[in-house]
Amino acid sequence: MFGKLAPVVAFLAFTMQPVFGMAVAPRSSQDVFVPPVTYPTEGAVWTVGQTQNVTWDISNAPVNITNSKGLILLRKSGITTPVILQNGFDILLGSIEVTVPWVVEGTDYSLILLGDSGNDSPNFTITGSGVSF
Repeated sequence: MFGKLAPVVAFLAFTMQPVFGMAVAPRSSQDVFVPPVTYPTEGAVWTVGQTQNVTWDISNAPVNITNSKGLILLRKSGITTPVILQNGFDILLGSIEVTVPWVVEGTDYSLILLGDSGNDSPNFTITGSGVSF
């Protein structure tokens, strides 16, 4: 059985040698940007269906950002949910409008702002769904 595999192993070793022997080009200099979320603030109250303006501080943005496309996810009790509030925007805008989704009411919501890294907002409240636990 092993005798039949020997030619296959030899062939793969021979053909893959150039791949493993290739030099990797160095990456260009990129900076990680972690903008602090400035709104929502601790204790803010959002109502289901309303539009809210999420803001973050861009005053210390580096020249070369690894990933300038933003993504905002909803978190509950410190756990990131699959709810995408906004996606594909320029992280250097410093703000973006989101519509408050229909979710269970609670005082332990936060946002995670993702670009080339992630940053959480303080906890805030979502009301108006009529559903609570």
